[in-house]
Amino acid sequence: MTSTSPSNEQAPLIIVGAGQAGAMAARALRESGYAGRLLLIGDERHAPYERPPLSKAVLSEPEPPALDLLPTGFPAEQGMELLTGRRVARLDPQGRRIQLDDGAWLPFRACLLATGGQVRTLPALPPGTPGVHYLRTLDDALRLRQAMRTADRMLVIGGGFLGLEVASTARAQGMAVTLVEQAPMLLGRAVPPEVSAWLAGRAAAYGIDLRLDARIGSLEARDGGVTAVLADGETLRAPLAVVSVGLVPEVALAQAAGLVIDARNGGVLVDAGCRSSAPGIYAAGDCASRREVGSDAGLRLESWQNANEQARIAAAAMLGVETHPAPQPWFWTDQFDCNIQMMGHGGSGTRYVARGDLSPGRDGGKALIFGVRDGLLAQLIAINAGGDLRAFRDLVGKPLACAPEALGDAAIPAKQLARLALGQARS
Repeated sequence: MTSTSPSNEQAPLIIVGAGQAGAMAARALRESGYAGRLLLIGDERHAPYERPPLSKAVLSEPEPPALDLLPTGFPAEQGMELLTGRRVARLDPQGRRIQLDDGAWLPFRACLLATGGQVRTLPALPPGTPGVHYLRTLDDALRLRQAMRTADRMLVIGGGFLGLEVASTARAQGMAVTLVEQAPMLLGRAVPPEVSAWLAGRAAAYGIDLRLDARIGSLEARDGGVTAVLADGETLRAPLAVVSVGLVPEVALAQAAGLVIDARNGGVLVDAGCRSSAPGIYAAGDCASRREVGSDAGLRLESWQNANEQARIAAAAMLGVETHPAPQPWFWTDQFDCNIQMMGHGGSGTRYVARGDLSPGRDGGKALIFGVRDGLLAQLIAINAGGDLRAFRDLVGKPLACAPEALGDAAIPAKQLARLALGQARS
């Protein structure tokens, strides 16, 4: 096909990436009234699906649950072309076209990159090594599910959210689990020390053998299992290892096309409308880094909510219509019979006040933790307290009228305290 002019309004809208952000953007485009040609292209063989259950229900339930992101029949009913198992080989911003893996060129009016990310791998344990599992896709989860049926012990390398969820699921299935984390605390970049310490105690109470501040000297897959030798000389062995050491944004297509990449976090740099540095090209989800207002710095978030919100915003921008800005970041995780939710951002200079019970062990743990910085409510962390978080969510990012210590008074009902603080917030 020949390239198209940027003014060609007859060309389709193309979404590259059929994960959460891509599928939700396609849905938002149709719901916003766009009736033209729409292509959603994904490199996996599956139709778009939810990822949060991969580390939980897919591994544990007798039958894997339904994960479809789009209603049955949605693509056909909405006239959307869904191409699965296909890879976009090249992006041509000047010609406004993409090239598929079979060499065919497709023109576009606008293109959304929703390419997500790839797991960060360990050189000593490359993907495909017997006994070694990485978890990103549905196929990854199904392979791990099968392996867990015949293994009695698991080694988890990495104590982030995903590693903890897998460890929790495996332990609930009766497996012995050792988790190795090189940092001195769990989730040290996401939660304050008191929450990290509580979570470590909770995991230990559920039988997780935690090794914090543990450097791995060597790793080797042999004899039907994985052997890890720690820097202090201790040797850990398990027939099954799950490596969960982070995500690398998938930006190869954007980088080759000359789009600006955020050097701080590796994402495609976009503005508040998810517009990249190239006209007509947008990015959303795990691969996107949104530039902060008044700064060249970008923020890249890996969350279900962020993918949904950026999909909505990108769809509106592609159609040239107004939409409301993204709300405060929100994230949740389920592990060790606990629901943990977070809203807003912590960071340097944040002071935390806890309201509720952070007792260690299996039974304690219902609290709302407030992060206050420069007089603003910067972050909320709810442990089995989602209702209380909802009461305070309109305060996040706003100045507080009350002293931070007052937020920890459990004698005052949460809704009453929230109304008081919000009603007296300084403008």
